[in-house]
Amino acid sequence: MSSGEQVRLYVRRLVFDGVLRQGQRVPQDAVAEALGVSRIPVREALIALEREGWVTIVPHRGAFVNALDELSVRDQYELYGMFYGFGVRRAVERRGAAVAERLAPIQKRLSTERDPAELHRLTLEFHKTVIDAAGSPRLGSLLRQMSDIVPGNFFEMVPGAAEVAREGTAAIVTAIQRDYGELAEKEYATMMRRLGDLVVERFRERGMFDPIPEERPS
Repeated sequence: MSSGEQVRLYVRRLVFDGVLRQGQRVPQDAVAEALGVSRIPVREALIALEREGWVTIVPHRGAFVNALDELSVRDQYELYGMFYGFGVRRAVERRGAAVAERLAPIQKRLSTERDPAELHRLTLEFHKTVIDAAGSPRLGSLLRQMSDIVPGNFFEMVPGAAEVAREGTAAIVTAIQRDYGELAEKEYATMMRRLGDLVVERFRERGMFDPIPEERPS
């Protein structure tokens, strides 16, 4: 992981942990000191975070944390469902039963795995296998531009996510085995929507949607 990527993850984690709240200025010197990096990767990371919608950079004032609202979180997972759903439908159209043969062993390991780190890795492998089978470089490019809302290991941070992932990936594989590309697409959308619901619940518990006075100038 590059220094800039470390800073991006660190700042997102500060927001997730409630250390930084909406409207607050990102303490660039403190971030650089905490990670043992110079101001350059911090500035680069903030520019990237602004593109992703996490902060707004105000000239001569600094970078300020943007408001995070429930609709934005839900939209993120609806978009994941649309993109991965499109990918799995294309994969079935172009690869047929061969897709299920590649996904089934991954899903089988997912169904019994309990270690959050391994669950995270297997889930990413499942998604990547679908996108590779879709044979759509454009789709892969769009997905790479989407940043994760939950920093770190998703299954450690979001209670209940593991069971949703197990049920969802099993339904997707079953649909592919039956050559029902459209059903696999719907199952992907359903899984992502359920995960989005859990993230919203988690964020609400942590008070991340609670408004506070903004530090940003009007």
